[in-house]
Amino acid sequence: MEITQLNEKDNITADVKLNRVYLQFQELLQELRKRELSEKIAEFINQSIEDLNLSSSAGKELLKFFRKKQAKIIELLEKELKIVPRNYYKNLWTALGISIFGVPLGVALGLTIFDNIAFMAVGIPIGLVIGIAVGTEMDKKAFKEGRQLDLEIKN
Repeated sequence: MEITQLNEKDNITADVKLNRVYLQFQELLQELRKRELSEKIAEFINQSIEDLNLSSSAGKELLKFFRKKQAKIIELLEKELKIVPRNYYKNLWTALGISIFGVPLGVALGLTIFDNIAFMAVGIPIGLVIGIAVGTEMDKKAFKEGRQLDLEIKN
C-alpha cells in the first residue's frame, strides 16, 4: 500500500515553527515511502495524513495536531517494526538516565556519604551521562541493523 500525499495548508510558510514541523513531517513520509511497511502501518499513516488534510485548524492548534500525529506514527514504527529516527534512543535515555539513575543515586549519596540532602544534585549529571551513553549505544545498534530512519525529529 502506498502512502498518500500530505496537502499543503494555507499560510504554513508564514509561521516558522509550523513550517518547520510541516517540512519535518514531509521528510518522515519520504523516508517511510522508501521502506517496506505492513498494510496495517501504511493504513494508520494514511489515516493520519487524511486527518491532517481534512483538518481546518490553524496556527498553534495545527502545530500541536502535526506533532501529535508525528509522535503517534513514530511510536507505532518503534513498537511494531523497531524503526526509529536518528538520536531517538539518546533523547529518550537522557531523561530516563536522570530520573532512573541520577536522582536515586544523588539521594543515596547525599544521605549516606555526605550526610546532607543538598548533595542530591550530584547524582543528576551522573544519571545524564549514563542515559546519554546507553541511548547512544542503542542508536548505534539500530543504525547497524538498518532500523534507523535518515532523519532526526526536532521539537
